[in-house]
Amino acid sequence: MHRTGPAQAGFTLLEVLVALAVMSLAVVTLFQLTSQSLRLVKTSGDYQQAVVLANRIAMETQPSEEGMESGEEGPFQWERRVALVPLPEEFQPKETMPGREPAKLFAVTIDVRWGRDQAVELATLRTPTTTPPPPTEGQPSAGGPVQTPIRPNPPQPRGVPSPGAGG
Repeated sequence: MHRTGPAQAGFTLLEVLVALAVMSLAVVTLFQLTSQSLRLVKTSGDYQQAVVLANRIAMETQPSEEGMESGEEGPFQWERRVALVPLPEEFQPKETMPGREPAKLFAVTIDVRWGRDQAVELATLRTPTTTPPPPTEGQPSAGGPVQTPIRPNPPQPRGVPSPGAGG
């Protein structure tokens, strides 16, 4: 057992190469994860915009008959389908009232597509909404009691007594 010189400090070439290989593998993995994260953020943003568009189209829908409509908005292509849904027997009116049509129920489906094979579908049920004509003053509305609109008193200038005030 004899030594041929002082103990040498430092790393061998093999140790340095292994350390560089491990570090380069870690850097490449980090870049891939960052890239994947950015792709997911963009996809999530696109999906959110598509859902907002589908929701807006569904809320604007006032169905009165069956049909299909389509359009484009930005990078999105959308399609709205309206179909009449038969009402269950328990929701059917027992008797029909003259001048009033029976209740209807529509299935509204909105498909939004964008990019390659990306799509979202929103489905809801809607009833046609029509505003009833306002009743004329002093006449009964739909067989109910007489409705008279309440009108607020206009503001009075200061110093002028309001009508009906005692004094």
